[in-house]
Amino acid sequence: MALLVNHSLGDPVLSITDLPRDHVYPDASLALDIENTGLKLASVRAMIGQAIFGQEEVIDLSLVTLLAGGHLLLVGVPGLAKTRLVETLGTVLGLDERRVQCTPDLMPADILGSEVLEEGEHGRRAFRFIPGPVFAQLLMADEINRASPRTQSALLQAMQEGRVSVAGQYHPLPRPFHVLATQNPLEQEGTYPLPEAQLDRFLLQVDVTYPERDAERLMMIATTGAASATVRPVLTAAELQAAQELVRRVPVGDSVVDGILDLVRSGRPETSDVAEVRRHVAWGPGPRAAQALMLASRARALMDGRYTPSRDDVVALAKPVLRHRMALNFSARAEGITLDAVIDRLCAPLA
Repeated sequence: MALLVNHSLGDPVLSITDLPRDHVYPDASLALDIENTGLKLASVRAMIGQAIFGQEEVIDLSLVTLLAGGHLLLVGVPGLAKTRLVETLGTVLGLDERRVQCTPDLMPADILGSEVLEEGEHGRRAFRFIPGPVFAQLLMADEINRASPRTQSALLQAMQEGRVSVAGQYHPLPRPFHVLATQNPLEQEGTYPLPEAQLDRFLLQVDVTYPERDAERLMMIATTGAASATVRPVLTAAELQAAQELVRRVPVGDSVVDGILDLVRSGRPETSDVAEVRRHVAWGPGPRAAQALMLASRARALMDGRYTPSRDDVVALAKPVLRHRMALNFSARAEGITLDAVIDRLCAPLA
């Protein structure tokens, strides 16, 4: 596995195999941690691939989200294995996984939990908190846009703060804690669109598309036979947390930092120099988009066993990071302009 080592953000990047073996480098320990973690993550990807067919990019972006410590929004039509992907991730990563089916009548207490009045010794009564399904390391919110705004706001606190408030008391959530939500883009009856504030809390929005023909053929054969594919744990929750801490130690060069800033700031119509943005974008990404790109780029580099991210990582992650943090105006939609096309234009200087 090729690894890169640099002694500071401004120094040249050298191949670790080209360095003298008798010299002690201050980044040698970090390089070894990155190499070992990259090998483990390769095993994770291979194990997930035994159960999920033809969705390699979705699998990689899901792992990037978890490595970066964020939440993921999966958008796609029914039947594309979104639910199975979440269940598989929970098993392979050794996480306690629970599922909530969002419906219009779902209440915050159905997710967070509630207090019940119990009678104890000597007739004394006291309230006891019964945790809801949100008290899991991996929570799947299926069809999240079917939940009412009140229920969505309860989930928002858990996503942002890592704790919930019930009856005036705060209850911390398990670590790590991730929300993987699904959304059906076709059926809009009985749905409540996610507010921009909640969309911004998702690190990535991944559009799940139909698989290729060969992958769909393999899926059809594998899932209709007598034996079904099973997966086993590859990592533990503690190892995932260690990988998340390692992501934040991955160094980032100045050119990548400047590229992220240029990309995000050029997406804001008030300050952008890009004519298409000023003409077609209603509102652009905030600072959280730059933070998401930074963390996701580091996580993507770690998955490949690379010592530092490149501008290619930023370009590859631009759409999942920005597509739910920007909006087109009415004239752009009337002209058939797509948000992905605008993001491609923003990425052109980085290519």
